[in-house]
Amino acid sequence: MIFHTSKNILLIILGIFLLAVPVTGCSETVKEPAVAGSFYPADKEKLIKMVDGFLSKAATNPVNGKLIALLAPHAGYIYSGPIAGHAYKQLMNRDIETVILMGPSHHEAFKGVSVYEKGKMKTPLGMIKIDDKITRALINKEADVTFYPEAFEKEHSLEVQLPFIQRVFKQVKIVPVLIGAPTRKSFDFLTDKITGIMRDNDKVIIIASTDLSHFHDYDTAVKMDMKIIDAVERMSANDTEKYLMTGEGGMCGGYPVLYTMAIARNLGATNGVLYKYANSGDVTGDRTRVVGYAAIGLYNSPLSASEKTELLGFAKETITSYVKNGQIPEININDKRLRANGATFVTIKTGKGMLRGCMGNIQPDMPLYESVISNAVNACSRDPRFHPMREEDLDNAEFEVTVLSPFEPLNDTNKIEIGRHGLYIVKDNHSGILLPQVPVEFGWDRETFLKQVSKKAGLPEDAWKEAKLFRFTAEIIK
Repeated sequence: MIFHTSKNILLIILGIFLLAVPVTGCSETVKEPAVAGSFYPADKEKLIKMVDGFLSKAATNPVNGKLIALLAPHAGYIYSGPIAGHAYKQLMNRDIETVILMGPSHHEAFKGVSVYEKGKMKTPLGMIKIDDKITRALINKEADVTFYPEAFEKEHSLEVQLPFIQRVFKQVKIVPVLIGAPTRKSFDFLTDKITGIMRDNDKVIIIASTDLSHFHDYDTAVKMDMKIIDAVERMSANDTEKYLMTGEGGMCGGYPVLYTMAIARNLGATNGVLYKYANSGDVTGDRTRVVGYAAIGLYNSPLSASEKTELLGFAKETITSYVKNGQIPEININDKRLRANGATFVTIKTGKGMLRGCMGNIQPDMPLYESVISNAVNACSRDPRFHPMREEDLDNAEFEVTVLSPFEPLNDTNKIEIGRHGLYIVKDNHSGILLPQVPVEFGWDRETFLKQVSKKAGLPEDAWKEAKLFRFTAEIIK
């Protein structure tokens, strides 16, 4: 038999009552600043004055195109703040709900990627909320994307971006992402996931936090930094990575930049634009050991009328020269948009509109103008459906250049728009592509288009039902 004193009974009753009451008093996680007072002022008014000063002195760059991503430096404000101001100036008056911040881990080594899961981050300017809806979607242990809180404790690469974000936007959320030792799984998962999030919400922007070369003399640093900047402006992830691996260029946030470039490319980014470059030697006067800083935007920029004319001219000049004398003309250009990597097809038709050759590349792995020249040669001499062109074939030839957008996975065939979208199909070891103009020329409906792209890949006409499908758009130059 169990006996209870009145005190015991009271405690039991109280315990039952407490269990029945919902708990609402739990405080939200707050990440305290780690470098306030060292990298930037800890005093609120001084910080406001400094950041606003950087923004007021920066220029707004008029760029024809949609800004998709930014690269901004992360050193102490006296060194890199003026450069960061040029990056954030481009976001003034933009309707942004969430900023995805991607930076390197300077203090903690870990596998894959760490995403700050929930709560708030604090600066002397106040709190900034984590977009936990997005962070929950990004965390995936199997893909080496986790929340490793120790990585954020002393880290400055993301923290120094926050006061700029707070001064540019009245109300915005953030998604803090730190790259440790990247893995293929983390790269593929994170780039695909963030691409999908940003494709569905144009009020999300991504910012990569990086400085450039470290501790070289002034002239060496400028040479190295210009190589990296040129590669980023050309949207050449291959060259960017190569320069980092060989030491020809340097970025402490190299992997965050490569992740960001991949995401931006998926979203249609065609080229980068340098807003401002400088290094610590420009501030201190010490040119013996400097650190480089750049503010760069990644844009989806349509081709201008003159650029389209140039590309079509390159195709015609190349085909004419190659057919007549087997020579590829030397073409040197300075136009940064045409020097940026791109994927193209070159099409040749007879005067009666009959196809005479069509060859292209689907990956943007070479400069746009080089892609046109290479595919012009292939279209006139290496299309397996036709014999190589002869000089007399040039008399009535018509030329067309098609500049492809990135491919977008297609899960709903009802989203195919005839005349707007091209199709790419992959199944087993077969693949095939049809450009957006093809169904228009033949008068196909959506179902016929799907059957024809299946046949183009050497598959049964209903193979599209079980294959991987991708859609894309294109700029068609005639």
